[in-house]
Amino acid sequence: MGTLERLFELEAHDTDVRTELVAGLTTFLTMSYIVIVNPAILSAAISVENRTPGQTVQMLAVVTIISAAVATLIMAFYANRPFAQAPGLGLNAFFAFTVVLGLGVPWQTALSAVVVEGLLFILLTAVGAREYIIKLFPEPVKMAVGAGIGLFLAIIGLEAMHVVAADPATFLQFNPSFANDPIAIISVVGLFLTFALYAADVPGSIILGIVITTAISYAASALGITPIDPQIAEGVFLYTPASLTGQTAVVYSVAGYNITPLVGAFIEGFSNVDALGFSLIVFTFFFVDFFDTAGTLTGVGQIAGFLDEEGNLPDIDRPLMADAVGTTVGGIIGTSTVTTYIESATGVEEGGRTGLTALVVAVLFLASLALVPLAAAVPLHASHIALVVVAVLMLQNIVDIDWDDLSHAVPAGLTMFIMPFTYSISYGIAAGIIAYPIVKAAQGEASEVHPGQWVLAGAFVLYFFVRTSGLLGGAL
Repeated sequence: MGTLERLFELEAHDTDVRTELVAGLTTFLTMSYIVIVNPAILSAAISVENRTPGQTVQMLAVVTIISAAVATLIMAFYANRPFAQAPGLGLNAFFAFTVVLGLGVPWQTALSAVVVEGLLFILLTAVGAREYIIKLFPEPVKMAVGAGIGLFLAIIGLEAMHVVAADPATFLQFNPSFANDPIAIISVVGLFLTFALYAADVPGSIILGIVITTAISYAASALGITPIDPQIAEGVFLYTPASLTGQTAVVYSVAGYNITPLVGAFIEGFSNVDALGFSLIVFTFFFVDFFDTAGTLTGVGQIAGFLDEEGNLPDIDRPLMADAVGTTVGGIIGTSTVTTYIESATGVEEGGRTGLTALVVAVLFLASLALVPLAAAVPLHASHIALVVVAVLMLQNIVDIDWDDLSHAVPAGLTMFIMPFTYSISYGIAAGIIAYPIVKAAQGEASEVHPGQWVLAGAFVLYFFVRTSGLLGGAL
């Protein structure tokens, strides 16, 4: 315990080992769904010769865990921050459905783009460019990121809990079958139970809520009332080595799993690359990951009380480097872009303040290689209760915004609204950054806008054009 205290400076961060352990376990349980969801998404685009679909999913699960553990370990020991990392949702969908399936780009080439993106991040982080750009974010955007992420978390959580559902007319509605949906009822019971535990200052209230909801779900399943999440793929996490049939290359084996076909596949992807099309793919990966990570670090850092008086996260270059190295390693071994997870907010809310929280998350990811992981034990609706709880708590940050000044109110409001409505942190940040100089100029205060903020606004306009005009598809 003394070693952990010295290594992570627990006393200086007003925390202790128990708190950090609970925080790490909470974060892991909340984000562990990625071990199931990432392989499910990527396997739609990645097909490996001489491998069954099940073996491909198995390999993708392993590389998902490895990339998450590597990036989060760097976060723990190099950055000493309680942020967890893994292949990002949204980015993996762009990888699979837009780049590979939509544009017909070989999956190996898509991995090449991820590796190039990661190397660019390492270079830009090393010279301080990423930190400089993040400091250019307008103050109202920084102050609104936390609340925007909260609303984003709420949408994700309520959807997984079956409280809200899609609607062709209004796009979103209350679940019309709520009263007949056992998952929805169990989730809401678990949510209010978690709120009650939190309000009563019960230590580990969020994780207790997840565990109790999981137990209720299994009891209901045993009674035939409701099934456990069908995404838990049979055989994916069993401790049985993948077949080596047809393999002549060196065998990469982790916990008995052979991942040879994925490791280094990005090298093949560089052959016959179209320069313009490849550059646009790298640009898109780069842009989304850059601002998703920046927004998450700022928003979660605000909850933890890490931000300085100007709304900046001190030594942000360190967690940014963890993100950059994680992305590079992920691309090399066969998965999409690694990013910082907004679910880190759940661990921070439990009191996590140091890299020990991140270390616990990384160790649990590694443990899941050899054991049936907690990811397969906790239903999605149970783990996502934590997101709704944290979402409510994150809304308290809006009091820091000067709502009487339209140059603050407009960018802040757009930042918060656009995140949940477009299902993207980066889009919300983009809306706020574009709005800020425009409103400032309209108020006759253009001189107060930093030239770099105009450049950022222009860059986002360019990004939206590239992303939505069809230019990306036409170049390939």
